[in-house]
Amino acid sequence: MTFEKENGALICRRAGETLRIEPWGKDSFRVRAAMSPKFTGNILALTETVEKCDTQITIAEEDHWVGDGTIDKRPIASIVNGRLKAVVNFAGIITFYRDDNMILQEYFRYYDGTLSRESRCLKVVNREWKGIIGGSEYSLNVKFESIKKEKLFGMGQYQQDCLDLKGCVLELAQRNSQISVPFAVSSLGYGFLWNNPAVGRVSFGKNYTEWIARATKEMDYWITAADTPKQIVENYTAVTGRAEMFPEDLMGLWQCKLRYRTQEEVLEVARQYQKEGIKIDQIVIDFFHWTVQGDWKFDKKYWPDPKAMVDELHSMGIKVIVSVWPSVDRKSENFAPMMERGLLIRTERGAAQTYDFQGDCVEIDPFNPEARKYVWDVCKKNYYDYGIDAFWLDNSEPDYGVYDFENYRYFEGPALAVSNLYPQLYSRVFYDEMSKLQKEPVVNLLRCAWAGSQKYGNVVWSGDVPSTFEAFSDQIQCGLNMGLAGIPWWTTDIGGFMTDDVNDPDFRQLLIRWYQFAVYSPVLRMHGDRGPYNIPPLDDRDWGGGYLHTGQPNELWSYGEDNYAIMKKYYDVRILLHDYIKKLYEEAHENGSPLLRTMFYEFPEDEKCWETEDQYMFGDRFLVAPILHLNEWKREVYLPAGKWKLTSTNEVFEGGCRVSVDAPIDYMPVFERMA
Repeated sequence: MTFEKENGALICRRAGETLRIEPWGKDSFRVRAAMSPKFTGNILALTETVEKCDTQITIAEEDHWVGDGTIDKRPIASIVNGRLKAVVNFAGIITFYRDDNMILQEYFRYYDGTLSRESRCLKVVNREWKGIIGGSEYSLNVKFESIKKEKLFGMGQYQQDCLDLKGCVLELAQRNSQISVPFAVSSLGYGFLWNNPAVGRVSFGKNYTEWIARATKEMDYWITAADTPKQIVENYTAVTGRAEMFPEDLMGLWQCKLRYRTQEEVLEVARQYQKEGIKIDQIVIDFFHWTVQGDWKFDKKYWPDPKAMVDELHSMGIKVIVSVWPSVDRKSENFAPMMERGLLIRTERGAAQTYDFQGDCVEIDPFNPEARKYVWDVCKKNYYDYGIDAFWLDNSEPDYGVYDFENYRYFEGPALAVSNLYPQLYSRVFYDEMSKLQKEPVVNLLRCAWAGSQKYGNVVWSGDVPSTFEAFSDQIQCGLNMGLAGIPWWTTDIGGFMTDDVNDPDFRQLLIRWYQFAVYSPVLRMHGDRGPYNIPPLDDRDWGGGYLHTGQPNELWSYGEDNYAIMKKYYDVRILLHDYIKKLYEEAHENGSPLLRTMFYEFPEDEKCWETEDQYMFGDRFLVAPILHLNEWKREVYLPAGKWKLTSTNEVFEGGCRVSVDAPIDYMPVFERMA
């Protein structure tokens, strides 16, 4: 291994690999390696300008005992940026220290003639590169030592019941309801961003941690050190970007269902809400309001005057959001020109098809700037110019018919190498142009994200999840880990997406419990595919806005008077929380803090908070204990030290213990933190 200094960075070379460690923000390093002397120059998630940091780089030699009992001199180098230090030894193994305490070390089990701990005959190296035959990319495997007491959080959204990810194996790939945002927060006081959009896997094992990229040209990660999770997230969002200030007029209720089929249906719902005295901030026009996928326009038969519809909704103070999918049907008027100009995803083998729901489709390639411009120009003409306020960018992973990532290729390269960046670039089809045309912040709704997506106006929802208490419980950790991964604007389909029978009393109980949770979440949004499917189509065409099925009504009053009364009561709670929610959005904008916060985010010194997974903090003031089981009318809640007021009775509890509280159907336990 040879070492040199270059403009404040440490450069290391060994066996054809070039390693670069450089300061990148407060107490942070960016670490890159490549099997070539030059790097790609891609910044990926590290988009923000950072101040120049003063570093101390030391290149020296140290004594090493070799097998015959003699001492040999081996090179070693270190670089220091504030509280974070990286040490690279003669074998290229990197060890990171926070305030001189080791927090992370690469894993290496290869006999090198010394008697060190790493000297074993397994021939396992810390960074393993394997060239992909016929391509310029490599598969990459990077290993780190595992510390058994460590807890790990963040990483985006995975449909599982694990808040602490230690011991988990996570696919680094985007799927419907799975969101890979590869930033982890460690209980040891560091944050780690895998700054690589390649499809792969991370295993947070007890024996070692392993990051795998199936196709890449370089290793790229970023690491930061801090005392608390709040400071770690602040450091992370300082280099990847922060959300804009969320508009006040979207902090109330969003109304949606599968699906409003005509403009008159939309207007009737809006008028009824007005009669009921309930202000909705935004109404959503879901999929198949169009002719065919990829036309990106209203079916005039059922939406004869979109401008008049939008004007009436605006007069009620209601904004309008329209669903746009990235899929382009072969029958679409846009398919031929987009295919001819190379604006669609390519397949490596077989038929040119990437999506097959309700059509034979190929999805757009947002890695291509020309494709982004083409789609925006169509959507501007057919939606935005009518006054449509925002876009529901569904299927934004994209939702492949088969998740065979080896079979797809983008303008930027093979899907295996870059696919995880797709949802962010899809969002920028709209964000980049809308932000030029309007003064108010852009707020679009997406089903997926990647590191840094928070700065592109993305409200991310948790996907098409089942209407079950088990799925509801999973959404709690999904939202908390998304927040720790830097995505503060997050929401769910209240009641879950997939419902067989809206008349089932068990479902209605679930709906109420989910709605109560949603009031204490970033975005309060009614949505779902509600069975039974006994509503006939509007016509017998096999295309257009009238042929596809719709779900049962999904307005607040759709579930009986008793449930309506509960939802109105909690709607009023949401309105009363407006100023507080505004403050939380300001914090997200200023320092990256999520609105949904793990208990340890607010109480990092309390060990029990690091173990508690079924409750959370809504900001710094409200402790929320969702009801996660059918027919559960009482639950235990852990209260950290301090005084806590139960919002149902105003009874004050002394913290530092567990308490049992009642949870009738019209109440979800919430404690207010007393000053």
